[in-house]
Amino acid sequence: MAKRQLQEINAGSMADIAFLLLIFFLVTTTMDVDSGLARKLPPPAPETTEDQPPPIRERNVLIVLINKDDQLAVEGELFSVERLKDKTKLFVTNPRNDKNLSDNFTLAEKYQEALDEGKEKEAERFKLLMKTFGSAVRVSKGVVSLQNDRGTSYKMYIKVQNELVASFNELRDELSLSAFGKKYDDASEVQQELIRDIYPLSISEAEPRNIGGK
Repeated sequence: MAKRQLQEINAGSMADIAFLLLIFFLVTTTMDVDSGLARKLPPPAPETTEDQPPPIRERNVLIVLINKDDQLAVEGELFSVERLKDKTKLFVTNPRNDKNLSDNFTLAEKYQEALDEGKEKEAERFKLLMKTFGSAVRVSKGVVSLQNDRGTSYKMYIKVQNELVASFNELRDELSLSAFGKKYDDASEVQQELIRDIYPLSISEAEPRNIGGK
């Protein structure tokens, strides 16, 4: 009895099918996009310098900490993230000249100070700012110091960062609307630069350490 020959499977189109499946999964698969922070880092300081910056007064630093349990503390007291933006704005502007909040000075005061110290370029800058915003507008010396624990979650870190940045953005918007009738993002580059002189993004980040928690 003659043996039947087994028919071979035609695998010529398998490569085409695999390619189509690959295209299908690439098109339909969603990929998470990492969230991050856009920051322009300052240039590195020279190794040796004759003129050391003056020490920052304690009242001019708002200390913000996040521990390993994602608990937020402002000036040593537990604080809610939802209140952080308003707290930061109050610290920076200090409208009632509270001795526990940041030092701030009018543009007229800063202009006169620059003149008294013989800083002509700085005085001219303050003169331009006075012409743009008015001599009564105040400039703060406040700095927000943010520090997180090594165990802090990235989600909480970003949440706190967003609130801090939002506080400065709102201050910039308010000043821009008052001076130019439009929000900061809609202002020209020159106008934005002037606004940043009044409200720089004064957020300092320290190296993560073990802050602790419960």
